[in-house]
Amino acid sequence: MSADESRVSAAQQDYLEAIFVLEREKGAARVRDIAASLSVHKSTVSAALRSLKARGLVNYRPYELVSLTPEGRRAAEEVSAHHGIISRFLQDVLRLEPGVADAHACRMEHVLDEPVLRRLVLLARFAGECRRGTRGWIGRFDAYLRAREEKADAG
Repeated sequence: MSADESRVSAAQQDYLEAIFVLEREKGAARVRDIAASLSVHKSTVSAALRSLKARGLVNYRPYELVSLTPEGRRAAEEVSAHHGIISRFLQDVLRLEPGVADAHACRMEHVLDEPVLRRLVLLARFAGECRRGTRGWIGRFDAYLRAREEKADAG
């Protein structure tokens, strides 16, 4: 299998992450729950699960619970961690609302690599340290955002 063939696509990553979250929250993943989580039809989920099973990432049989294999769990944990890092950065540093940050994190988690993610983590930590003081740049950024939003609302 070539490097391109072994790479998990963004859509497949979304399925792995959805299964991971469902297992954590509900103790099990069902096709209908995966479909609801990703806003897709159950037949679409079944096709994706067959593909993931062929790659050794999930345990799947029609009409039964779906589970991650150890390799699938590693991939899902990585995607979930990336999602969390990006979402926190978008909320804590760029000051986006949680829902907006989460939606953007879903798209960004597939394209940012480890060096970029490490820098986001460091910048978020730095911003957190700066926030503790009233004169920190993150506080000034908050004031700047409020002023811009007020100006936009007034105009």
